Amino acid sequence: MGDYEAAIVYAEKACKIKEKVLSSNHPDLATAYYNTALAYDNMKQYPKALEFYKKALKIRETAFPPNHPDLALAYSIMSLACIKMNQKEKALRYAKDAHKIREQSLPLNHLDLANSYYNIGYLHEKMKKYSKALRFYERAAAEAELSQPFNPAHVKLYQEHYKNMKKKIKPHSD
Repeated sequence: MGDYEAAIVYAEKACKIKEKVLSSNHPDLATAYYNTALAYDNMKQYPKALEFYKKALKIRETAFPPNHPDLALAYSIMSLACIKMNQKEKALRYAKDAHKIREQSLPLNHLDLANSYYNIGYLHEKMKKYSKALRFYERAAAEAELSQPFNPAHVKLYQEHYKNMKKKIKPHSD
């Protein structure tokens, strides 16, 4: 376990210095915000982490084209922070934003697309929208089987979630 409290102090000092010497949309400032967010995330201070993730994203949105994979990663990370705060609706919005970018920027057989389908399915499951979860888990498993690089562990994970959701959905409906 790292000394995250000290990391936060230094990360925030770095942010303040960079805010003074760099332009407000400089990529190094985005990196400083991201590093600060990670420290807060590791301290389980998720609202503060999300605040800094959003600051970093705002800069990256000006630095990158709208379909850049780094933006998809940023939205995915923000989705995870929201999951940790039990903000499922917001997490789902961020997961869908990440997925939309990945659909536009990645080849059809990319493993990140399968992971994106899985994440959306997971959120639907947590929201008790089992039919939707089933569809996304099925798509995740299918995409993972075709993905490059091929990862058998992902295929197995996605197939198991799909099978478990099929069992779960019998007594439930959306």
